[in-house]
Amino acid sequence: MNSWVRLFIVLAACLFPLVVECRIRHYKFNVVMKNTTRLCSSKPIVTVNGKFPGPTIYAREEDTVLVKVVNHVKYNLSIHWHGIRQLRTGWADGPAYITQCPVQPGQNYVYNFTITGQRGTLFWHAHILWLRATVHGAIVILPKLGVPYPFPKPNHEAVVLLAEWWKSDTEAVINEAIKSGLAPNVSDAHTINGHPGPVSNCPSQGGYKLNVDPGKTYMLRVINAALNEELFFKIAGHKMTVVEVDATYVKPFKTDTIVIAPGQTTNVIVTANQGSGKYMVAASPFMDAPIAVDNVTAIATLHYSGTQGNNHISLTSTPPKNATPVANTFLDSLRSLNSKKYPANVPKKIDHSLFFTVGLGINPCPSCKQGNGSRVVASVNNVTFVMPTTALLQAHFFGIKGVFTTDFPANPPFAFNYTGTGPANLATTNGTKVYRLRYNDTVQLVLQDTGIIAPENHPIHLHGFNFYLVGKGIGNFNPKTDPKNFNLVDPVERNTVGVPAGGWVAIRFRADNPGIWFMHCHLEIHTTWGLKMAWLVDNGKGPNESLLPPPKDLPKC
Repeated sequence: MNSWVRLFIVLAACLFPLVVECRIRHYKFNVVMKNTTRLCSSKPIVTVNGKFPGPTIYAREEDTVLVKVVNHVKYNLSIHWHGIRQLRTGWADGPAYITQCPVQPGQNYVYNFTITGQRGTLFWHAHILWLRATVHGAIVILPKLGVPYPFPKPNHEAVVLLAEWWKSDTEAVINEAIKSGLAPNVSDAHTINGHPGPVSNCPSQGGYKLNVDPGKTYMLRVINAALNEELFFKIAGHKMTVVEVDATYVKPFKTDTIVIAPGQTTNVIVTANQGSGKYMVAASPFMDAPIAVDNVTAIATLHYSGTQGNNHISLTSTPPKNATPVANTFLDSLRSLNSKKYPANVPKKIDHSLFFTVGLGINPCPSCKQGNGSRVVASVNNVTFVMPTTALLQAHFFGIKGVFTTDFPANPPFAFNYTGTGPANLATTNGTKVYRLRYNDTVQLVLQDTGIIAPENHPIHLHGFNFYLVGKGIGNFNPKTDPKNFNLVDPVERNTVGVPAGGWVAIRFRADNPGIWFMHCHLEIHTTWGLKMAWLVDNGKGPNESLLPPPKDLPKC
């Protein structure tokens, strides 16, 4: 059944609302260059429909979404609908050379997917090169008509997109880093809804302003679309009630600071219960490892109606960039709602118990003069992923040989003190390897950071699935004692998890989505360096457990 037949069936169903309540949402994304000024300097950037951030996609649970992407720029392009399950529709997932060949300049492609069993905040972004820097936007999935939120409905909602800004062309930044073998320059500022706010070398520029009415409640859909940095988010004088992360409801709790990694979303409710005035909204970096970061805090304002323009702004102090206790207090408070309507279906019986190291390495690079003949690389289980030139999903579906192998290791090739001094040999192996699962297999995966070069937090994103974070800790994972402390009752459900610097996380998921699914670090530099792999999930029984055939307009390599 091709995608147009499937669309016809959905259309037919939508004509009979007594049978199915759904809607088809059409969007058109024209990818164009736009001259844009930030930090008192201008440059051309890649945008969707000339906007930075790009347009918000609105849909309801069970809607079908069709997005026609037309590429008017010089770069190959693909768009990923981050966190959308894409049940049996891997062709619409978007990572270039994994599920599709990119959309070439002058070409177009219709992404066609149905939102099944999901509601909340997700986002879309380019999934090739470093184009995500400016090609990104929100996805707002409303509950089905008549289905309430499991918390008091806020009076208003707003999208809050956090990102980074470089004065230089981001493609030039990463190309220079690849050539040198060293790390790229950090960004020049962070942004809130596209604006850094006033900074020391450009104090006149305005920031994003959120207008509020006294006594009203506001749900902020906070998204970290940054390339390389985890962020703290605070509002002066206001507490936030956390109600959802990664489009899954959580047990509500109050906090004055959230921490959010690239690829993650967090919904918070804020009550406008302070005196009239303007209140600082701040996004600042979280980095508890000896790694360079962009130290510029993005500033927006919460602006009470009736406040005069020259009113004093109430300030807030941002946490130190290495405020690990602040981050852990927030992260350890996250629990699945685990209600009758929204249960936490944590797999109890495990078919595959896997252990993956994630971290950096150093490989020879004779042309890397600045790196003294070496380059920094990244790997999973010491395999630095090599991007193919044929999309993995196409190779799998059509039986094309020689594109990938199914021998991704279930454990590191050799054991060492992962968070200690590390091995003498820092080299990695190269390969395009996937790990194969049967349909409906259950997986427990321990992701272990390594101290090679430096320990670092890795926000790992799994395409095609949500997972449950059942455990985390500092140091080396102990398979005998650590599982005794796993939370199998109400662990938070996510699509992106931060592996703590010098520590580990344990996640569980069920492989109930056939296809090939990317898993990678959402720090773009680590993905560029090779911290990525893929899962091959075989078809199950019958058409409802099988990957759909590719659409006719699937881009060609």
